[in-house]
Amino acid sequence: MSGRPSAQEPPAASRVGTERLVFADVLRTALVAMVIVHHAAQAYGPTGGTWPVEDPAQSEWFRPFYTVNAAIGLGLLFLLAGYFVPASCDRKGSGCFLRERWARIGVPMVFFALVVHLPLVYLYVDRPPLGEFTGALYESGWQGLYMHLWFLAHLLLYSAVYVGWRSLSGRFAGAGPPRRAWPPPDHAAVAGFVVGLALVTWVVRWWYPVDEWVPLLFVVPAEPAHLPQYVSLFTLGVMACRGDWLRRIPDRTGALWLGVGLFSAAAMYLLQGLAPELYVDLVAPGGFTGGSLVRSTWETLICVGLGVGLIVLCRRLFNRPGRLLAAMADASYAAYILHVVIVVVLQLLILSPPLPAVVKFALVAAGGVGLSFGVGHLSRGVPGLKVVLGTAPETPHRLRSLRPKG
Repeated sequence: MSGRPSAQEPPAASRVGTERLVFADVLRTALVAMVIVHHAAQAYGPTGGTWPVEDPAQSEWFRPFYTVNAAIGLGLLFLLAGYFVPASCDRKGSGCFLRERWARIGVPMVFFALVVHLPLVYLYVDRPPLGEFTGALYESGWQGLYMHLWFLAHLLLYSAVYVGWRSLSGRFAGAGPPRRAWPPPDHAAVAGFVVGLALVTWVVRWWYPVDEWVPLLFVVPAEPAHLPQYVSLFTLGVMACRGDWLRRIPDRTGALWLGVGLFSAAAMYLLQGLAPELYVDLVAPGGFTGGSLVRSTWETLICVGLGVGLIVLCRRLFNRPGRLLAAMADASYAAYILHVVIVVVLQLLILSPPLPAVVKFALVAAGGVGLSFGVGHLSRGVPGLKVVLGTAPETPHRLRSLRPKG
């Protein structure tokens, strides 16, 4: 996406994994908080999917909120996760890297899917016959089983694919892992990526519209409509590591694309909120239509614009470590895993009071973020809980400063 790769890494790339990027901690923590807030709103508006709680208090203004969040949040988390994978794999070696990935990602995912989610979903759907229940889970892409932890399944899969690619590339090259350093993208490269991602997303949505889930490789939940974004941003994160993009991308590039992202997001809010009928006429969730192309392009502009812009903005504003920030960053992974149970409980607790949807949302969002990060922080001191949450102390050779956060 950024032109011809150089033969050697720039000196800055050697710092990846040996120095804490405070602004990356801030951005990752903010994105996890945004995911929690997104789910806090699920009970109070037209989500397009399913949610365990449906409150009588509803507001149409949450519709653009869902759309904008879905366009940027998890995609940028995939990019940040991919950014720290190459250096981690370099330090540990492929075998150790995959074992630690499984301990950190696979163990919590399997535990919560089978021990927590499965019984809850089975009871929620009124205990149907097991064969019928399992078939329904499969047809819905295992979404009821994994819930939000499908993100972890994808991280594990992408990490394994990366290790396999390194192994094959090194074998064909007759040397160690590839060391290409890609220079930071300029405006033309970012614009080209927007066009390419929008077109690929549009083509995928000819067959798989938004909110349709399938069992990828039979066991991993996937929403194909957003899969091009997730895969490409994880891949760009890997490339960004070699070129040290997070530190080197120019401020001017970030400023321009932040403006593009903010304008696109604001337009989404205004059109969906003030003229929902016109929005429905202009866009479509899928199919071989102009409306689907408009939505695919619009979402891509939000994703790429805010993605590039927020990285540079956080780098400019947040580059000093602090105890609170470090504690929240360290708790962010556990907060992501735990937050759905916390949010659903809070939504149920205020189900009866006749409060406006916005008030209920604000209460659940504030409580969900505070409790999720608080419990995540406290969990680091509980031996058994550290294992099932993937927050156990790392092996001595693994540097704490820039470890992947899932």
